[in-house]
Amino acid sequence: MAKNYVSNSQESTRMFKSDLLESLSKVAYWVPLVIYVPVIVFFSYYAIGVSKLPIWVFSVLVIAGLIVWTLTEYVLHRFVFHFEPRGSIGRKIHFIFHGVHHDFPNDAKRLVMPPSVSIPLATGFYFLFYSFLPATYNYAFFVGFIAGYLVYDMMHYALHHHTFKSEFMKRIKKHHMQHHYADPTHGYGVSSDFWDRIFRSGFEKQKAS
Repeated sequence: MAKNYVSNSQESTRMFKSDLLESLSKVAYWVPLVIYVPVIVFFSYYAIGVSKLPIWVFSVLVIAGLIVWTLTEYVLHRFVFHFEPRGSIGRKIHFIFHGVHHDFPNDAKRLVMPPSVSIPLATGFYFLFYSFLPATYNYAFFVGFIAGYLVYDMMHYALHHHTFKSEFMKRIKKHHMQHHYADPTHGYGVSSDFWDRIFRSGFEKQKAS
C-alpha cells in the first residue's frame, strides 16, 4: 500500500458526500461494547443455562473461538483490508475500508469497526460456524470469537491513544506503530503478533528473536 500522507493529529477527513453514509463510517470506541457484550451474555446463557453445556466443554470452545478470531483478524487485515484493486475505483474502495486509517491513524472515530460493517460480518461468521458445529457448541465457540473481536477493537483504540507501562503492551504497540509508520506490508497482527511470527510477516528484530 502506497503511503502518500500520514496525519499525526486526531483530525479526520470526510469520505462521503452523504451525511448518512459519513455518520455510518464513524463510531465511538465504546459502541462495540454496548452491542456485543449483551451478545456474549446471551450466547453464554444459551450454552450453559439452556443447552446445559458442561463448563469444561464451554471453556474449551470459548478458547477455540478466541484462537480462531486471532487468525481471522490476521487474515482480514493482511488479505482484505490491505488488498488494493487496480484503478481509481479500486483505490477509492481501499481508502474507504482501510486506507483512511493509514492516512489518519489517530482519528478516534475510525479506530473500531463501525456496526454497519461489524454486524453483517458477525452474522456471516455465526452462520459459517453453524454450518460446521452443532448449535450448542456454536453458542460457546461464538462467545470466544466475539470476545476476541472485542479485545481486538479495544486494543486497537488503546494502541493509538494510550501510553502503556506494561512491557508486553509496549511491545504490541511498537509492533502496530511499525506497521503504520515504518512498513505497512508487515506487522498485520493487532491484538497479537503471533501469526506474524508464524507466517514470517513481522519485522526483522522479531524474526530474529
